[in-house]
Order: sequence, then C-alpha cells, then structure tokens
Amino acid sequence: MSAEVTAPAATRDAASVSDALGPYVAGMTWGWTGVRGTWSTPAAVDSMRRMAEHAVNWTAIAYAAVQATAQSTEVPFREAPTVTDDEVVWAIREARSHGLRVCLKPVVNVADGTWRAYIGFFDQDVPGEPSWGEWFASYREFILHAARLAEAEGCEMLCIGCEMVRADAREADWRALVADVREVYSGLVTYNCDKYQEDRLGWWDAVDVISSSGYYPIDRWEAELDRIEAVVAASGKPFVFMEAGCPSRTGSADRPNDWARPGDPSGAEQLRYYEAMFAACDARSWMRGFVLWDWPPVLYDEADAASNDDYCVYGKPAGAYVASGFRARVGA
Repeated sequence: MSAEVTAPAATRDAASVSDALGPYVAGMTWGWTGVRGTWSTPAAVDSMRRMAEHAVNWTAIAYAAVQATAQSTEVPFREAPTVTDDEVVWAIREARSHGLRVCLKPVVNVADGTWRAYIGFFDQDVPGEPSWGEWFASYREFILHAARLAEAEGCEMLCIGCEMVRADAREADWRALVADVREVYSGLVTYNCDKYQEDRLGWWDAVDVISSSGYYPIDRWEAELDRIEAVVAASGKPFVFMEAGCPSRTGSADRPNDWARPGDPSGAEQLRYYEAMFAACDARSWMRGFVLWDWPPVLYDEADAASNDDYCVYGKPAGAYVASGFRARVGA
C-alpha cells in the first residue's frame, strides 16, 4: 500500500458520539484472551453477572487472534485458540442482558510470547520479505470480520487495534482500514494506543474516540494527564482509557503494566493505585471514563481473592471501591 496519506475517514458528529458514549464510561474488559471453549459456559455466565454487579455500564468484549511470530503476515482469526463467532455473539448478547453497552475489541497476539507492539516489517515493502502490505491485508480481514459482527449485534463501539506501537506510524494503512470499517459498521470507532503514545499518533482525526492503555506509575498521573490533555484539546475528540488498572501485588503501583512483576499478593496495593488514579482523572473535565483491566471469563472463587495477585478486582478492596465509585459517577 502506498505511503501517501489519504483523506481522513468521515467521523460521526460530536453530539452523536457523546450520546453513544453516555455521560460516563464505567467500563470493564471481559473475556481476555478469548480462548475457545471458555465463553458461553455456566462459568462465563456467572463471571459476566458478577462483573455487572460492580455498577459497570460498558464492557469491552476482548479476544485475540494469534499469529505465529512478530514477523508473520497471517492473522489466523478463524482458528483455535481464538473464540468462535458464536461465542462472540453469545458474549455480546449476555452483556446486553445486563444492560451494558458493548465495545467489541479484537486484538492480535503473537504465539511465541512477543508483545504485539513489536509486530513490524521493513518501512518499504521488499520482494521476498514479509511486508506491512501483506500483514495489513490479513489484519484488515480480521478487523472487518469483527466489524460485521459488531454491526449485526448493534455494538456501540469497535476498537480496531490495541497497543500496536510499531504499526502506529503506518498512517495511510490505518486510515484506509478505518474507511473500510465505516463501510460495514455504523457505530463508534476507536483505537487503543499504548501508554505514552497518545501524542505520537497522527491519525486521531480518523476515529471517533481517542483511547489508550493508562498503566501509568502511581506518581506520574498528573504529568501524564497534562500531556494527554493537550492531545484531547487539539483533537476535539472524547477520551477514555480503554485499559487501566493494577495487579493486586506489592510493588505493582509503581509499574502497573508489568503483569509479571514479582511481589506478594496485596489488595491494599491495588486499592492505593485505584484511589490515586480515580482522584487524578476526576479532576480532568475532558476525561470520559475507563474500561478497566480486566475481568476473566472463568472467575476465581471469592474466598481466594486475597491470594489472587492479578488485575481482576473481584472480592478485593479495589472491587468495592470501583463499584462504589462507578455508582456515584453514573448516578445509579
């Protein structure tokens, strides 16, 4: 595909975007990583119900297609372990049964464990080498398939990518993808950039909602929100954190993006982080809310919450804090 930047895809008007978002996005990500066979089960029904009890009004239904390596050009989204279309439709409808607005969030992962941010190729396509053109052709098929599902099920928002740091600079490719998505999907379109990347994308005008992964150190919130605020003001777009959260583990408040950081289980550490994050964000009038990370499709027993050191807030001090805060913010 040409490196020439094409015209921006038509975005929805500000009033309709605001109406679709609602006054506050009190959201939670559900279902990660979308492993086939773990959705549309009694355990998944229970998990979704317990998440809804935390006063959420949005959920991101998140699942992954798994390419072999960071330089593979095929995104095999129809193959296991990715959830089936029937499972995706089930999750959307189950969320609907709890009165939730839905953001469908198809994501690409790498089978060898490489973070998707490192998916990348030569700047210009070279014969005989894997290329951005080949990869985007396969990725486009994946995202357009999700877009058609989202349209058929009336999802309020579609997230077209997540933390694709090396791919972010491929502006023409992303603009073309957004334009293609809008041909088949009428809801809100967003892109979930990685932390620290909000001011590095040149194509925010193509989407309806700016979103990012807000895994900022507990003592960095004010500085990072100052930086993001300039992006929001320049774009005129609403902003949400499509991901944000902290493991319930000692030391994690200083590096909340590090899911493997060693430490002892600590509900107090997670609560401290949430208190600081909510307080900092509440002071910003442009901040439209969160889709917190995350809520698994198979939930641990509440009795085991104190020994669980992952991001989920179920049964932990942060869970009660989030539920209370969400209720106050949405007026429920």
